[in-house]
This record gives sequence, structure tokens and C-alpha cells, in this order.
Amino acid sequence: MDSPILEPSLYTVKAVLILDNDGDRLYAKYYDDTYPTVKEQKAFEKNIFNKTHRTDSEIALLEGLTVVYKSNIDLFFYVIGSSHENELMLMAVLNCLFDSLSQMLRKNVERRALLENMEGLFLAVDEIVDGGVILESDPQQVVHRVALRGDDVPLTEQTVTQVRHLLPSIHSLTEKIKLVSSGAP
Repeated sequence: MDSPILEPSLYTVKAVLILDNDGDRLYAKYYDDTYPTVKEQKAFEKNIFNKTHRTDSEIALLEGLTVVYKSNIDLFFYVIGSSHENELMLMAVLNCLFDSLSQMLRKNVERRALLENMEGLFLAVDEIVDGGVILESDPQQVVHRVALRGDDVPLTEQTVTQVRHLLPSIHSLTEKIKLVSSGAP
């Protein structure tokens, strides 16, 4: 019996999920329309959590999808691909995400630390996967790029602590502008 030959595709990742130990969504990014509504996505996430939270496996086939996952303290990380997707590729994405977060959070990969650093998570996922295409699998490169992108945050999106460090420089510049505008050398 001949099976149809599938065309190779760069679009390997269908979703990246992070759930807490109750199965509630902390982060979800879907790259196709397999689950178009939030209601369908949440139902899928509950189903996936119920099937995986008590097992020590790293891979599951669920609803025609390949799911690779990892748990740590109070978080569950999932990378989802189609049923014919290479599990090793999906696992490389999962390990890169987990190792990148581990470095960024100084080995403190838990719910509270993740919620305090969501911008780093968003940037890391964007560096690893874009539109379902795997861009990077080296956690060192991801952490480096996230650090570079983090330096370019606009003033309106920075935290109070970050802005507070800028205040002496801003004050110095305003004093210089006042001196120049008053005609003083």
C-alpha cells in the first residue's frame, strides 16, 4: 500500500504552550488555524494537560498532533507539530526554549519568575520560532539576541527601575540644553 509522499515544509511548529500546574495557560502561541478560537484552544490545552501532567514521557500523539513536553516545578512546556513531524526537531525547539529561559531566569524556571519576565519569554519564543518556522535552536544565541533586543526598549515600555537609572542622564541633558539656550558657553 503506497502512502502519499509529503512535501517537506519549513512550517514545523503548530504551537508553543506553557501551562501552570493546574493546566491554566500562562503562554500560548498558535501558528496555524488548527484551533481558530480561544475556546477551542483552551479546550485543547485542558485535554493536553490532562493527558500529560501525570506521565514521565516526553512525547504524545494527541488529536492527530505530535506533542513534545517537559515539566519543571510548577510549569509545563509544550511544543506541538503535525502528526508526521520529526519529534527530534520539535524536541530541539522545546529544549532551546527551556534552556534559554533557564539562563535568562538564572536557573529559576518557575511560575512566579516567568510571570515577572514575560517580555523575555515573548522575545525568546520570537527568536526561536517565527510563523511556525524554526529559526534558532542554540539557547546561547537566543539569550544573546534577547539581551540585545531588550536594550532597545522604548522609554514608554520600560519599567520604573529602568527609567530611574536614566533620570541622572536626562537631568544632565536638560541642564545642558538650558545653558545652551540661555547663551552661556
